[in-house]
Amino acid sequence: MINRTHASDVGPGDDGETVEVSGWAHEIRDLGGITFIVIRDRGGSIQATFKEDRSPELFEKAQQVGKEDVVTVTGEVEESGQAPGDRELVPENLEIVSEAESPLPLDVSKDIDSDLSTRLDNRFMDLRQPEVHSVFSLRSHLMESMEEWFDENGYINIQTPNIAKMGAEGGAELFPVIYYDDEAFLSQSPQLYKQMLMAAGFDRVYETGTAFRAEEFATSRHISEISMFDVELSFIQDQHDVMDVLEESLRYTLEETKERASEDLERLDVEVQVPDEEFPRIKFERAREILEEEFDHVPDDPNDLDTKGEKLLGEYFEEKGHPAFFVIGYPQEKFYYMEARDGDKYQSRRFDMIYKGLELASGGQREHDMDRLMSAVEEEGIDPNDISFYLESFKFGMPPHGGYGLGIDRLVKQVADLDNVKEGILFPRTPDRLEP
Repeated sequence: MINRTHASDVGPGDDGETVEVSGWAHEIRDLGGITFIVIRDRGGSIQATFKEDRSPELFEKAQQVGKEDVVTVTGEVEESGQAPGDRELVPENLEIVSEAESPLPLDVSKDIDSDLSTRLDNRFMDLRQPEVHSVFSLRSHLMESMEEWFDENGYINIQTPNIAKMGAEGGAELFPVIYYDDEAFLSQSPQLYKQMLMAAGFDRVYETGTAFRAEEFATSRHISEISMFDVELSFIQDQHDVMDVLEESLRYTLEETKERASEDLERLDVEVQVPDEEFPRIKFERAREILEEEFDHVPDDPNDLDTKGEKLLGEYFEEKGHPAFFVIGYPQEKFYYMEARDGDKYQSRRFDMIYKGLELASGGQREHDMDRLMSAVEEEGIDPNDISFYLESFKFGMPPHGGYGLGIDRLVKQVADLDNVKEGILFPRTPDRLEP
């Protein structure tokens, strides 16, 4: 490990230097008296050229290397305009560390499309593909950039439980677990705990965590085990303060990732769409008007948008130069959202943020008044005893607050321009997939 050099760290400028490169035999070409072996590691690849007339012993050993064998090659760097990256290794030593069985479950080196199910069944092999590896390198840069913005702006990084007495969303979309002699569920959201921390005076928090939804689905955007980025902040005026945080942090994240992950983006052949102008903020009623007037589309649920509607609205705003926008003023839906009068009716202070035609985040201003909260709990038919630990925190001084949850998997899907959200998850969980 001390002497190992990553392929990406070897350039034409290292001509004459001796390096040791370890990785997988990505591609092997035998041209008679010359054998080329392309060695791939997580940073890239480099070609080693074995010539029979230069070293018969090494050349003979190179004939024993199979595709995807793990090898270590020590050699001198030589500038070469004919080799990938304009440099190659002139081998001095070759070690076959681990042999791969044949045939391979997937061909990593060739541009052969396998169906997603086959790829996920053989995920360890699928992840060896440079383009697939770049998806997760990109994901890492996205989260690094996003967390950086919140760290620099005084937010506290928190961790809330993944096992809860009840779900923040309620309903039947919960995974039950056996918790000693009690009934419990995998967490749908850190929502209730984030709000309790506002009562504790934490003021501004964020969490990179996991949520679980026991939904039956067969779509390209849903998953059972979800990676979420959750934010909560206190002493706000209204939901627009929360949207400001989401907008500013997302713009920073995309700008930084565009620079930090430039090689990954180039390999994936995608360009990050960074919104230059302020995100439009349109009312729910106006969103439905646009869908009907421009696309003759009316979502079935009068209190929400549907997937097709989000996609069409995305096209509408992208044509106007806005890859991201907010929809605000939804009808009241969840007990913890504050209601506010808008004209002659009350509306929830909830919002959705849509990026490139897909809902990426949802949030709003929470109800902080105990009496109004209790009324909303009763109207929704929730037994107060089930969330007494949460309600207790409102009795002793709760500041105005709000927050949101952003789907990390969806963010990766949209930025990397993937067809399916599962492609951006290492080992996705769905109703029909519990392994690998």
